Amino acid sequence: MSAESTPRREVVTGEPRRVRPLPRYRAQSEIDEQTALGGAYVRSLMRSQLRAGLTTFAVLALVAGTLPLVFEALHSNTVVWAVLGFATYPPLTLAAWWYVRRAERNERDFARLVEGLPSP
Repeated sequence: MSAESTPRREVVTGEPRRVRPLPRYRAQSEIDEQTALGGAYVRSLMRSQLRAGLTTFAVLALVAGTLPLVFEALHSNTVVWAVLGFATYPPLTLAAWWYVRRAERNERDFARLVEGLPSP
């Protein structure tokens, strides 16, 4: 071995750095503070819910509005009661089912927007 020994290496470190996450833009705070952007979010939800409601109403009005024409064409009380008793319920049920699914989807999309999650 040599008479001269090599000095041991030392690692010099500073104070540990804190990594702060970037402040996330929260839509919920915009809504809570009732800013213009928060109002736009809420109006967007209300507009989409109104659109679903008006679409369902239009379908129901179309079904109910054409019934007198169907009754006039049938000229039979038995068939009229059969149409009233059985044929009107499937379109009404289908429209109600569609409306509920659409309203839930609108609310789910709005909640995802407010929470800052990506849409699927």
